[in-house]
Amino acid sequence: MFINNFDPVAIEIFSMEIRWYSLAYIIGILLGWILSKKFFISDYNLKEKFDDFITYLILGIIIGGRLGYVFFYNPEYYFNNLIDIFKIWQGGMSFHGGLIGVIIVTIWFSRKNNQNAFNYLDVISLVAPIGIFFGRLANFVNSELYGLETNIFWAVQFVQIDNLYRHPSQLYEAFFEGIILFLILIHFRKKGFMKIPGFISGLFLVIYSMFRFIIEFFRVPDEQLGYLFLNLTMGQIISFIFLLIGIYIIIIKHEIKKES
Repeated sequence: MFINNFDPVAIEIFSMEIRWYSLAYIIGILLGWILSKKFFISDYNLKEKFDDFITYLILGIIIGGRLGYVFFYNPEYYFNNLIDIFKIWQGGMSFHGGLIGVIIVTIWFSRKNNQNAFNYLDVISLVAPIGIFFGRLANFVNSELYGLETNIFWAVQFVQIDNLYRHPSQLYEAFFEGIILFLILIHFRKKGFMKIPGFISGLFLVIYSMFRFIIEFFRVPDEQLGYLFLNLTMGQIISFIFLLIGIYIIIIKHEIKKES
């Protein structure tokens, strides 16, 4: 068993604090950007536009992630405290909201440049697990999104929360949604599935959603929401919706490949 008493602040310069969560975002985006241009983008036009696209991507992640949390996880509070929506430093980001934000800005940017949005989304899907990995590690350091009480030998006590031993659900997500998902997507890329625009994106949605849905059973639901329809969490409900979307995309892309 392990005791988690990490300081969420990575660096403090005078009165300015730099938190591990912020560093996770920065590292994830930088690594994704570098790997995309160096290894995953073969189309010249896409590579030329990718640097410009990154700015829109960052905006999609931050704005979408914040608004996703506001609308999906705590709408009542934020509708009564509108100014707090802008206080991102207080915490409150949603992966699914960030995903929606990324999809919206990608479609907009692609249409603006007369390109196929799936060409961008496929590349993003390949490197997204890197950001997820670092983000979940930061959640672990911050003692947030922790798991249910358990007596397994790898249980973790989050002393900043209580004295109970819990599932390190953040590490489960870092491993499955980060490392395993990345390896699976890379395998399909090597098999030539990047030649079918949209297939990798659909596969990302399916596998991520499956992992997230299962791991949520080991995680404490958001306090303000608890368990919802069919005793599922909000994360599970949204993941199920994206799972269906991913399956639909894969089927459509597979049919197009057969016809061609």
